[in-house]
Amino acid sequence: MDSSTLSILLSLLFTTLLCFAAGLLFWSDLSHRRRLPPGPLPLPIIGNLHMLGDLPHRGLCRLSAQYGPIMSLRLGLIPTVVVSSPEAAKSFLSTHDAVFASRPRFMEAELDFYTTKGVVFAEYGPYWRSVRKLCTTHLLSAARVRSFEGVRREEVASLKESAAAREAADLTAQVTGVMEDGAFRMILGRSTDGKHDLKGIIQESARVAGTFKLADYVPFLRPLDLQGSTRRFKAVRRSADKLLEKIIDDHVQEAARYDGKQQQDFIAILLSMMNQPLDPCEEQYIIDRMNIKAIILDLISGSLETSSTSIDWAFSELMRNPQAMARLQEELETVVGLTRMVEESDLPKLKYLDMVVKESMRLHPVVPLLVPRESMEDAVINEWSIPKKSRIIVNVWAIGRDPSVWSGNTEEFIPERFADNGIDVKGHHFELLPFGSGRRGCPGVQLGLIQVKLVLAQLAHCFEWELPEGMAPSDIDMSERFGLSLPRANHLLSVPTYRLLV
Repeated sequence: MDSSTLSILLSLLFTTLLCFAAGLLFWSDLSHRRRLPPGPLPLPIIGNLHMLGDLPHRGLCRLSAQYGPIMSLRLGLIPTVVVSSPEAAKSFLSTHDAVFASRPRFMEAELDFYTTKGVVFAEYGPYWRSVRKLCTTHLLSAARVRSFEGVRREEVASLKESAAAREAADLTAQVTGVMEDGAFRMILGRSTDGKHDLKGIIQESARVAGTFKLADYVPFLRPLDLQGSTRRFKAVRRSADKLLEKIIDDHVQEAARYDGKQQQDFIAILLSMMNQPLDPCEEQYIIDRMNIKAIILDLISGSLETSSTSIDWAFSELMRNPQAMARLQEELETVVGLTRMVEESDLPKLKYLDMVVKESMRLHPVVPLLVPRESMEDAVINEWSIPKKSRIIVNVWAIGRDPSVWSGNTEEFIPERFADNGIDVKGHHFELLPFGSGRRGCPGVQLGLIQVKLVLAQLAHCFEWELPEGMAPSDIDMSERFGLSLPRANHLLSVPTYRLLV
C-alpha cells in the first residue's frame, strides 16, 4: 500500500473515530441477528482495511489463524468472507459453487466495457457460460494446445541459446521474455514488435488494475478519484483499444491474402466465428469485435506473468535446494539422456518434475488470493450465515501452509511430500488450488502446466547452474511483490554451464 493511499486511509480513520462506538453497537446488533463468521471488529467506513498490510495474503493468513478458516471482515463498506482451509474452500468452490460463482463489480467494470465481456470478471450468467465455453472449446482445448507445440519448442530453444551465450544470466528476465513471445505468437500470430507493441500497454493496465483502490471498498469516494486510478485506467484502455483495432484489421487483411492456409492464432480463430453465436445453445449472444477484444485482453493479461512467475519461483527453490536440483537432473538424464533436449512427450514420464512444480505452486501460488467471488443469494456454510452480495476471498497461499494438511514444515521446499499422494493442481483437491476450482477455475490450466514444466525441465537439463561468486543458496532473496500476481521482488541471477552432449 503506497504512502498516498495510507494517508487517505489515516485521514478517513481520523474523521470517523467519533462514530466508532456507534459502529460497535451496529456490528454487535448485526451479529446477534445473523450468525456471521467470526472476525475482528471493523472500524467505521474503512472497516478492516488497515489490517491487511503490504502483503494481504500474509495479513489475512495471520488473522485467520486467530479467527478461523471462515472469517468475516468488512473491507471498507464491503462485507467479505475469507476462506483459508481445504475444507472451507470445498464448501464454497464445490458444494455451494453455484451460489458463489459470480464476480463483484470493481471500478474497472464501470469504466470499461471489456471487463464485463471477457471471461475473468464477467458476472455469472448465460453470457459468461457462453464465452467460457467458447474459450475452452475453441482456444484452450487439448487439441488446440497441441497445435502450438512447435511454437513452444522454438521459444524454449531460443531460451537455451540465450542462456548459453551469457556468463551470468538474468533468468527472471530471460524466462519472462520467452514466455511473453510464446504467448503473443499463439494469441496474435507474432511476437511483439514496434508495430504491435501491446506488451507495455498490458503491463500498465495490470499495474493500474493491481493497485489498491480505496474506491472499490468505499464506493462514495469513486467520483473524487483521489488516487488518480480512473484517469490512468481510461488512458491505458484507450491505448489498448486503438492497438487491438489495428491488430484485428491486420488479421482481416492477412486472412484475405493467405486464404486461411497459415496456422491460425487465437485472433484468427475468433474472427472466423464473427457474427455467429458464442454458444449455439445461447443464440442471443453474437460474436463481435468487442467480444474478441475482451477475450484477447483476458488471455494476454492472464498469460504474461503467470507461467514465467511460476517458473521463476520453482527455479529459485531448486537453486536454494541443491539436492532437489540434483534429483531432478538425475531423472532427466534417465528419461531423456544427454544427447537431446526435453520434448513435450517426455513430460508425463518426469514424476519428480511434477512433484517439484506442485511443491513450488504450494509455496508460491502465482495468484495467492483467488479472484474474488460474490454470493448471489443468502447462504449458510458450516452454520455461518453468508449474506447475499458478500465478497468471497479464497486465500490459497494460506491453504498451502495449513499445518493440518502439510505438517509442521510448511515453509520448507520438499517435493517428496507429493510422492504417491494423488494430489493434483487442477482443482480436484482443495489442499492445492493454484488454478482455482469449480466454475471459475482457470480454463488455461493445461497450457500453463505444459509451459511451466517444459521450460523448467529444459533449464535443469541443459545447464549446470551456479550462483554469482560469493553467494550461497541461503542468500537468494525470496521477497514477494504483491499485485494481480505474486512475482519475486528481485530478479534471479545465475551462471550457466552447458551440460548436454549435443
